[in-house]
Amino acid sequence: MNFKVILAAAALLATQSFAIIGIGGHYAPGFGTKMKGAGKAEVAKGIDFSHEGFDGTMQGFGFKLWIDLLPIFDIEATYNIQFGSYDASLFVNDPTGKNPPTELPLEIELAGTPFGKANPKFVASNLDVSLTYPITFIPVLRPYIGGGVTYHLNSFVLNQSFVQGVINDPAIADMIASAAQTKDLDAKALQEKAKELEDLGQTLKQRVQDKAMDEGLKTSIGGHVLVGMRAKLPLIPIAAYCNFKYYFGGDYPKEIDAGNMTLEVGGGFAL
Repeated sequence: MNFKVILAAAALLATQSFAIIGIGGHYAPGFGTKMKGAGKAEVAKGIDFSHEGFDGTMQGFGFKLWIDLLPIFDIEATYNIQFGSYDASLFVNDPTGKNPPTELPLEIELAGTPFGKANPKFVASNLDVSLTYPITFIPVLRPYIGGGVTYHLNSFVLNQSFVQGVINDPAIADMIASAAQTKDLDAKALQEKAKELEDLGQTLKQRVQDKAMDEGLKTSIGGHVLVGMRAKLPLIPIAAYCNFKYYFGGDYPKEIDAGNMTLEVGGGFAL
């Protein structure tokens, strides 16, 4: 009799530990992604530009919806957004040569991301649709493997060619040409020219920040494989999960060396 009770309890535990549908949120760092920096380079007469890079973990977060269709396979839909920050600046050179360049740090706002105006960020977001094969005989824990399709949405990198594209505006080019004329000027005129160049640098800074808002996100298609585990106690509508994903395919800016690895650790409601 006791043996039958134990069997019945085990069966109840196994059947009620997992739900038909769940939704949750998670921490989603990306590993191994690097961005190359670029040293100072002239983008116009008297004006230089440079940007830094980053190396290591991209911070991130995401959301997940899963549907269990026992005993064959399960389905997951996941949205992750990851980001790495870097610094970028314009440098206005002093035409007198007596003072160091004036640095104008750039802050931009990226359309399609949850960030306001801040130091530049490379933002990599993706939508994953995965089929997973679960191991179902373990109560409470549910390991699985799988893979699927990934829709990538990546931001641009604020680089020299982007800044030069802004400066190529004819009106801006005329202002630069005028401000760069320093031949045969006396000391007072050179000081006035230095102020003119600094004002022009501020104008360029605003133009670059405005243009960045028009860039949007670049889209591409790739794929992924994953290994993971969910955990859920019987009768309690709360689940925890952990996934490791490796991505392949997708387009990235030339400055980005994608690490293609993401860890998802989180939890949510399971009904």
